[in-house]
Amino acid sequence: MRQNTDGWHAVLGVGGATHRLWMKELPAADAPQAIELPLDSSFELRAQAAQSLWRTLSGRSPCLPLSGLPPQRRQRFALVLRALDGRNEGKTYRAIAEGLFGKKRIPERAWTTHDLRNRTIRLVQRGLALMRGGYRELLRPRRKDK
Repeated sequence: MRQNTDGWHAVLGVGGATHRLWMKELPAADAPQAIELPLDSSFELRAQAAQSLWRTLSGRSPCLPLSGLPPQRRQRFALVLRALDGRNEGKTYRAIAEGLFGKKRIPERAWTTHDLRNRTIRLVQRGLALMRGGYRELLRPRRKDK
């Protein structure tokens, strides 16, 4: 446990599960505890984490982790991160596309209208969005209504 200006932070390892806790104040010994969950876009994720903590503290097995990323989505995120790395290194979209898809697939002419150019731009934009705080989306399950 460590104290910071915003409260107390703890890493609790119980039964093979690791839980990260934040508390405004250090709780009194043997005092009943409660978890506060804001009704925001991360509610479902927070509720599952709270249930997993409760199960662990009750001596039960923790909840199964959120389903891992499907292979296709994992591959897309790998491309997104590689495209972002290229952009952060100052490379052009063409150079990024050559690194991602291979130089043979990039045409000498008609680059400005090629589908890989548009795809590369979208990958970079997605990477920038993740870098600017959208990374939590990786933890959220995909919504079925989208």
